[in-house]
Amino acid sequence: MQDSNKLVVFTVGNEEYAIPIENVISIEKLEGITPIPHLPTYVKGIMKVRGELIPAIDTENILYNREMESSDSVRVIVLNTDDISLGVLVKEAKEILDIPAEDIKQVGLVAYQKTSYFTGVANLDGRLITIISPTVLVKTLEGIREIQEYMENQLQK
Repeated sequence: MQDSNKLVVFTVGNEEYAIPIENVISIEKLEGITPIPHLPTYVKGIMKVRGELIPAIDTENILYNREMESSDSVRVIVLNTDDISLGVLVKEAKEILDIPAEDIKQVGLVAYQKTSYFTGVANLDGRLITIISPTVLVKTLEGIREIQEYMENQLQK
């Protein structure tokens, strides 16, 4: 494992989370999401980012089973995983941190199937930042396979 981890830190609910920077394509303002009927509740719809259609998912819905409230600070972190590109709605995109590996502790929650996407917790000056693996997160989302197939079909048209 490398000596430090570059992570994009963001807020969902009142907690801080982070995603490895190598998965982040861009951070965008929240605009232009087209709702699609009959999708899982965590999917807000699809949006166009740099000419590409991607699904937009609500992290507040995934993590806390509630809708994210709309505000000027809401951002969409555009991620690329092994399987799909997607937009992740977050309450606020805060900063990019370089966290030393020794400050990241593995959590026992990885063993729990519903939180297997939590890969560790960084303890920095009284801040607890939960690290999320976007690739594992996508694999745990119900219905994402169908959305992925739909997006691939749209690309081929």
